Amino acid sequence: MKEAGHFPNVISYNTLMNGYVKARDIGQANMLYEEMKNKAIAPDCTTFNILVAGHYRYGREEDSDRLLRDLSQPGSLPVTSLYNICVSGLCWAGWLDEAMKFLEDMLEKGITPTVVAFNSIIAAYSKAGLEEKAYEAYKMMVKFGLFPSSLTCSSLIMGLSKLWKLQEARDLLYEMIEKGLPINKAAFTQLLDGYFRMGNVAGAYSLWNEMKGRGIHPDAVAFSAFINGLSIVGLLEEAYDVFLQMSEKGFVPNNFVYNSLIRGFCNSGRLQEALMLEREMARKGLLPDIFTTNIIINGLCKEGRMRSASDLFRNMHHTGLIPDIITYNTLIDGYCKAFDTVGTDEVVNKMHATGWDPDITTYNIRLHGLCTGRKMSRAVMMLEELISAGVVPDTVTYNTVMNGVCTDILERAMIVTAKLLKMAFVPNVVTANLLLSHFCKQGMPEKTIMWGQKLNEISFGFDEISIKLMDRAYRNIQHNFDVPKPPPEKSLFLDFLMYITYDYLSRNSPQKNTNQGSLKRNGNWLWWILKTCWMSFLDSSFHDVRKTLCENRTWHAKLKITQMSTHYSGNEFLKFTHQSIDQLVSEFLADATA
Repeated sequence: MKEAGHFPNVISYNTLMNGYVKARDIGQANMLYEEMKNKAIAPDCTTFNILVAGHYRYGREEDSDRLLRDLSQPGSLPVTSLYNICVSGLCWAGWLDEAMKFLEDMLEKGITPTVVAFNSIIAAYSKAGLEEKAYEAYKMMVKFGLFPSSLTCSSLIMGLSKLWKLQEARDLLYEMIEKGLPINKAAFTQLLDGYFRMGNVAGAYSLWNEMKGRGIHPDAVAFSAFINGLSIVGLLEEAYDVFLQMSEKGFVPNNFVYNSLIRGFCNSGRLQEALMLEREMARKGLLPDIFTTNIIINGLCKEGRMRSASDLFRNMHHTGLIPDIITYNTLIDGYCKAFDTVGTDEVVNKMHATGWDPDITTYNIRLHGLCTGRKMSRAVMMLEELISAGVVPDTVTYNTVMNGVCTDILERAMIVTAKLLKMAFVPNVVTANLLLSHFCKQGMPEKTIMWGQKLNEISFGFDEISIKLMDRAYRNIQHNFDVPKPPPEKSLFLDFLMYITYDYLSRNSPQKNTNQGSLKRNGNWLWWILKTCWMSFLDSSFHDVRKTLCENRTWHAKLKITQMSTHYSGNEFLKFTHQSIDQLVSEFLADATA
């Protein structure tokens, strides 16, 4: 560069310094800064921004002190510029709370921050996914009569949309329009999507029409988001009309747009129209992708057309598509719902053969199929396989198995429950609903009401299903429906499951009721329930008792019971078991409360 008669200026030095800082070579960046000073090339704000940010993140304390002394020299930079540089540097280094504290210190000293400082903090918080803090910084900014830049406004609108603060986001959008700032279509699209995700279709429609009325015309991305939102809520005719408008405006629909419509038609049971759209894609030169194929396979499975779904799956390689985990899970779900264990096993084997490991969704689908088919022994084996494979169960896993447990024979139900408790089962609203449902189904509506009232006392968040179950229980009591009741021990067992759920929800309620006892504090009641359950089925069969207890108690209890059973007759062993029941219940409770 020098040989050609060109000499580096401040822009050249800034570019080089920025490269060294990004490479974490602060030493070289410092050398360039010293070279600038020696050659009387005056650093500008960008120079100091680069160096301050680099020193905050990677530098040494003594270098930072020297740099701050240079910045503090009279006439070096205006005070506000100095503060802006420090705030930007802290943000660039990822020290966002420190940057906010620095801003607050400026205010205490009577120095009004500039738009630049606020923009830096808001943009940094938004980028870090801390939308709430970004919004707080924005509100502080407005108090000082400042308004963010177009880019910062767009970040805020997207952040507010994620926080469901759609009206605030919309107001900010209108203010941008009034101030003549350019509207970022991505922010508009994010807000539009926010309305759909909240289920506010009217809000999405009014935003769409108002933006067009203000002369802000949607782009291809906005059209795609609008079509997708309408398709999700089942407004397929409206979605297709917007699809036609998109084409009229000269925008070419892509795979995402077609997939949105195809999914909507499949979910509404209009498979033939979905298949017509798939053929239209091909005519327009758009090859169906893995998402398209998975949607069609799901639609075929929902209609019970497993042969067609399987044929489409086998033909995927002809179009260059490779089945993914969603493809396999969709087929497995279809076969499970058709109670076709052979088909399910075939897909699982193909899945393993192609290098795909089952994920938690795969296991949940299979567990649901087994529990629905009353194959609880296989479900328990599947649960153990899941744990052995290192897959972490989720609430769907627990609730699926818990639902199966409620309809299973008591002995195995208690065994599976012990396993669930050891796996740190966390009840939720679905757990409560399925247990309330079982009280209704098994002829105990009064218990549905009782537990519903107790849940209400701890401010439990009832959903629509909870309310319907309570209404059903009241109707059953009023009309005196005669539903066969379960044996007393099964009723007690359901009480036990409900109590565990209630206790957890009570202890984790936003408004904790200090009068409600925890699992450990109410041990006497649990003790009585468990002891009654155990005693009721111990009396039934000596061999079943020994098998159940020996397979599922602790090693010590297992050994002791096995030894005693070899010396005693059936009645003597039963007597021994009755005497040992307190110890066994203690172990069960210890597992549950550990």
